[in-house]
Amino acid sequence: MTRFGFDFDPAWRTPLSLIGITPDRAFAEIHEDAFVVRFGHWSLRTPLSNVLDTTVTGPYTSWKVIGPHLSLADRGVTFGTNARKGLCVRFRTPVPALVPGGFLTHPGATLTVSAPEELAEALERARQV
Repeated sequence: MTRFGFDFDPAWRTPLSLIGITPDRAFAEIHEDAFVVRFGHWSLRTPLSNVLDTTVTGPYTSWKVIGPHLSLADRGVTFGTNARKGLCVRFRTPVPALVPGGFLTHPGATLTVSAPEELAEALERARQV
C-alpha cells in the first residue's frame, strides 16, 4: 500500500478540523487492487481498473475547492485542503463518495494531495500491473 497525504493550507486547517478533516484522516491510498480516499467522514473506494486517467489541475477558487464539494457542472467530487494544486482522477464507472448508499455517484474526484504528480504516476504504474 502507498499513501499520499493531503496538502493543508494553514489558513484552512482549523476550519477543516471542525468537520473532522485532519491530516491523519485525509489521505489517498493505492492498494494492490483498489484506490481508496479518506477525507474526514467521507470516503471513496474503487478498483484500480476503474481509474480511467488523471490530470494535475489548479489553481482553484477557495470557496469552490476547500472541504468536500460536489461539482454541479459534472457531478464530480472534490476533497480539497488548499487552492493551489491537486489531481483530478476520472473513473470508467462513477463511484459514490459524498452520500452514503451509492445514491449519488461521481465520474471523477479532485484531490488536493501533497504530491499530485507522484500520485498520478503511482496510479498509472499500479493500473499496469
